[in-house]
Amino acid sequence: MTAEGTDKPDQKILVCIPAYNEVERITSVITGAAQYLPVLVVDDGSQDETAAIAFSAGAVVQQQQPNQGKGAALLAGFRYALEKGYDAVITLDADGQHDPEEIPLFINEFDLGGDLVIGQRDFSKMPFPRNYSNTIGTWLFSWALGRKCPDNQSGYRLHSRRMIEAAINSTELNFEFEVEIIVRCVTLGYALRWVPIQTIYAGEKSHIQPLRHIRHFFRLVVKTRRMIKQAG
Repeated sequence: MTAEGTDKPDQKILVCIPAYNEVERITSVITGAAQYLPVLVVDDGSQDETAAIAFSAGAVVQQQQPNQGKGAALLAGFRYALEKGYDAVITLDADGQHDPEEIPLFINEFDLGGDLVIGQRDFSKMPFPRNYSNTIGTWLFSWALGRKCPDNQSGYRLHSRRMIEAAINSTELNFEFEVEIIVRCVTLGYALRWVPIQTIYAGEKSHIQPLRHIRHFFRLVVKTRRMIKQAG
């Protein structure tokens, strides 16, 4: 299912929204983002009408079956962006946790030379236990990375074209992809920037499987430490 949108004049930035069973919230996310940029939704094997709703809201829609993971959905969006000649991709979640009105913050950092621009959340405004898990995870990852990383799992990001090209061969197909791409940015010497964003939670259901996520996160911490040592 595809609905081709119209790019704004001289605009070469795409919004990519990975989505899985987000029929209730995705329309407002799309319409908010479309005020600024063309929108691609990658439907990751949803079992509801997410794809149809996204199509009706005016987004370009790609569907992958079966459900393959957030990383796989983002990689599909990256491939689309490279094929269509975009200079950058802004990613944000479909569940309403990211405010599309903040898109200009990311564009500004891109204009200033940012290759990977990450929206930094305020962990103190997160519900328990996410506040603690994000704080501990950020501390561990910063240690492995050898530099402060204030928010390693925020999905609200801008990726330059060369950052996308550097990440396109990743084998991390789930949430770990967003952690790995930070490592690639740092080891390549690309510009990593941060912008403060709103921390929004309204009872959204997380698609993260806690035990699996913890196991793979620790695997990535070890992998990160090794890659940083090799790069240094």
